[in-house]
Amino acid sequence: MSLFLRLGVGFVLLLGLCWGSASLSAWLQTRDTINELFDTQQLLFAKRLMALDLAAPADATLPENKALLRHHRGDQDDDALAFAIFTRDGRPVLNDGENGRMLPFDAEAQGFHDGRLIDDDDAWRFVWLTTPDGQHRIVVGQEWEYRDDMAKALVQSSILPWLIALPLMLLLLLGLVWRELRPLKRITQLLAQRAPDDDRPLDAGRVPLEVRPLTEALNGLFSRISAMVQRERRFTSDAAHELRSPLAALRVQSEVVQLAADDEVMRLHALRQLDAGIQRATRLVDQLLTLSRAEAEDARGAFQPVDLHSLLQEALAEQLPHADRAGVALRLESLAEPVIQGHPLLLSLLARNLLDNAIRYTPEGSDVRVVLESRGLRVEDNGVGLSETELQRLGERFWRPPGQEKSGSGLGLSIVRNVAQLHGMQLRFSQREGGGLCVALRW
Repeated sequence: MSLFLRLGVGFVLLLGLCWGSASLSAWLQTRDTINELFDTQQLLFAKRLMALDLAAPADATLPENKALLRHHRGDQDDDALAFAIFTRDGRPVLNDGENGRMLPFDAEAQGFHDGRLIDDDDAWRFVWLTTPDGQHRIVVGQEWEYRDDMAKALVQSSILPWLIALPLMLLLLLGLVWRELRPLKRITQLLAQRAPDDDRPLDAGRVPLEVRPLTEALNGLFSRISAMVQRERRFTSDAAHELRSPLAALRVQSEVVQLAADDEVMRLHALRQLDAGIQRATRLVDQLLTLSRAEAEDARGAFQPVDLHSLLQEALAEQLPHADRAGVALRLESLAEPVIQGHPLLLSLLARNLLDNAIRYTPEGSDVRVVLESRGLRVEDNGVGLSETELQRLGERFWRPPGQEKSGSGLGLSIVRNVAQLHGMQLRFSQREGGGLCVALRW
């Protein structure tokens, strides 16, 4: 069931319940008020009858109203009031000439009582009084139906206009709801017609304030999906571009192995080249995956306290065999032992890539110096110096300084830059005095 239909049914039920409750309350209150009014009227009328001289009435029965008034009698009801006066032994003394003739005599009743007329089944309301001398009994009666009809008339006169107005109110409410739901229908149509790669934000100009957070959340979702799709496309493109050459080289070496079946020296050389190519391709894929992970914004949800001193010690221990093979000495200088909020794995990859880059491009017999401070980290090597233009391009994807003889993909420092941005760190490349590169991180 649609929201519009549910609201319509809800409004109908609500208005019906409110109108029914109001009608019942009005009926009960009106009936109580009318009963109080007429009971007072009956009692006052009976008191007035007590003031009459009942010693010797001329006639026990008064003429009917129609006999008294031939014309201009107004609107009358025979059941409005009836009265009768009796002696203590029940002899009629005086009545109104209409329903008073059928009022029953009761020698013991006093005050208000319910009863019926003689030879009649309708319910009546009686009030009985005894004159001060104790010689006469006065009864004033009124039919209950008369009171109920009057209560119904009063309730109808007050409720009926609302009964007529309720359908109009319902139509106005439904029209208002339909009008306010139009922006939601428009958004639904836009979403249904939207292309999968369309990342344009939704227009929230005419959307109600209550729905605007939903629209803003959808726009944020579109933005994140677009960024994710772009990362995936960039990753796919980069992987296809960078793996083309290593895979071609592997294919060549594989063909050499097949052709050099009788030449053991050439065959072993080709196998070593094939193994080295597989390692380079594996390293390249690992770097590409790491770079894609570092660019993901959801990595912030896994942040936790990280001890950088312990992390650097583990990174140096991991890179120590590589440094020994390259003839490079690794030195860690801890001026502080800071603990920061970060992603442990990504920070480990940052340290590993910084050390790997420094070891790879440092001449044999040199050293790599790692300095840890309370608010920063520096990695210094003794490699070939770079110009200012080349320093500015460090960290770009797949960019390597011209004239490099060392193998590489140009992704190591790009991973470092992305991980640093994810952790809110400032990355700076500078030239050391005497040659070499200094990579500084500040947080």
